[in-house]
Parts: sequence; structure tokens; C-alpha cells
Amino acid sequence: MINLIDLAYVRVGTADMRAQLDFAQDIVGLELVRHEGDTAMFRADNRHHCLAFVEGDHVGSLASAFVLAGPAELEAAAAQLQADGVEVTRGTPEEARARRVQDFISFLSPGDNRIELVIGQVHVEARPVRWARPAGITEFGHLGIEAPDVMEAHDFWTRHFNIKVSDWIGENAVLTRIDPVHHKLAIFKDSTGLGHVNFQVGSIDDVMRSWRFLEANGVHITMGPGRHPQSTAIFLYFKGPEDMTWEYSYGVRLIPDDGTWVPRHFDTAEPDFIDMWRGAVPAARRQDR
Repeated sequence: MINLIDLAYVRVGTADMRAQLDFAQDIVGLELVRHEGDTAMFRADNRHHCLAFVEGDHVGSLASAFVLAGPAELEAAAAQLQADGVEVTRGTPEEARARRVQDFISFLSPGDNRIELVIGQVHVEARPVRWARPAGITEFGHLGIEAPDVMEAHDFWTRHFNIKVSDWIGENAVLTRIDPVHHKLAIFKDSTGLGHVNFQVGSIDDVMRSWRFLEANGVHITMGPGRHPQSTAIFLYFKGPEDMTWEYSYGVRLIPDDGTWVPRHFDTAEPDFIDMWRGAVPAARRQDR
């Protein structure tokens, strides 16, 4: 079993770096830590960065990364994946330095999503985040990825990793955890790629202030404010350049005792299956394609 400790970062390809730079700072509120060559890195907590945009021809998800404990765990993870027929690639020293990690491996998960397992991620503890705007962000919360076959993805993640299912949304979405937080990885039925990036905020007031701020700045809000019945989090989803989906949320459920938690199944035919407040739900969220 490969023990994932935490999220590390996501890497996203962009053909319009200027638009992504402006949106991530002026709208989302993240700190631009470094812009070197074709890569811009953004910080939201004590990680050196949790989001990197890489300028080039590919637009969309490049990789989603998770942290392992150390070199022995990284070697064991590579061996386990290879034994199961998964092709594993070792990052070069130059690639590791660019990611601000000691070492990493990468592979494709079901749906051809590139996953990186890293050790020695650089942290910044000496100074607080220099927010570009006061959105109330407290941390990089979770990520959503997409796969054509959610059950295949579920089987892969739960077979190899310390991934536990928190809840199912219909048959085509699963919310999973690696620690007491209700979910750090959400998998939705779609072609492939990065579904959304989540940032936790400090209060419901932060969510509501950002709602008004986004409206005033003409940002497309796709869902919310609302409250997920699965995680109890108050949420707000919105679109950025190149169709990237961002989320603020507050009040996520904790599951401290794995032994007593039984995953629940939420029926997408119910009016409040994804929002307890019964707000408008985009068709893509209903997963009824």
C-alpha cells in the first residue's frame, strides 16, 4: 500500500500565461511566488507552491502531485506500480528542482491523468503568504480529476493507495480521502483531465464576500453559493481563463474514525443531491450525460 501524506501541487498547461497570471492573482488572490521561463508558480499556504502554470501548446492538466514520506517510500511505490504493469517514469534532477521537490516519479492513472509522487517538497515557513487580494484562503484544499470510467479509477486508487471512499454521487462520481478531511481527491466521470482546484477559506463570510467580488468583476459563477450534503462544505465554483474551474469552500466535514464511517450514496435524481440549498446545478454536475 502506497501511503499518500498530502497534496503537493497541480501543473496546468496554458496558451495564455498573461490571462492566467492576472486571474490567479487579481481574482483568486494567490501569491505569485516565481515566474521563471515558461512556468509561473502560485502559493496558498506553507507549500512553496500548490499551482504551476506552464506555457506551451498544451492547455489543461499536466500533472497532479501527492507527497510521500521519503526515499524508501518512493522506491517502494515505484516497485509496486511497476509490478502491477504501470509504467513509471523517474523525474530528472532538473525537473525535480523546477518542481521544488527532492525527487519524484510519475505515471498515468486511469483516464490518462498524469500523477506525480514527490518527496521533499519545499515549504515556506518563515513568512506568511503575500495575498494578491484578501480572499480569506487558508490552504490548498483538494482537487478534482476526471476519468471516463469512475469505477476503474476507484479500483486503481483504492488498490494501490491509502485512499478511502467517503461518499458516492450517483454511479459516476466518488469522493475520497487520505486523512480525516472528507475528501482530498474527487473523481468525476468525464473524458480526462483536471476537473477543479479547491481552496479552503476561513469563514462563510469569505465565501460570500468572494461571491459578490466575482459578480462585480464579471466572473462566470458555475455553482453556488451552496452547501454540499456530502462534505457539509459551503462552496462557490467559478470559471477562469481556458475553461479552468476554481472553487472556494468553507466548513468541510472531518472523518476522524475510519472504522465507523460507511460511504453513502447520493442519488442525482434528488433535488438536493449536491446542494442542500437547492441552487441551480449545471448539467455536468448531474453526471447524467
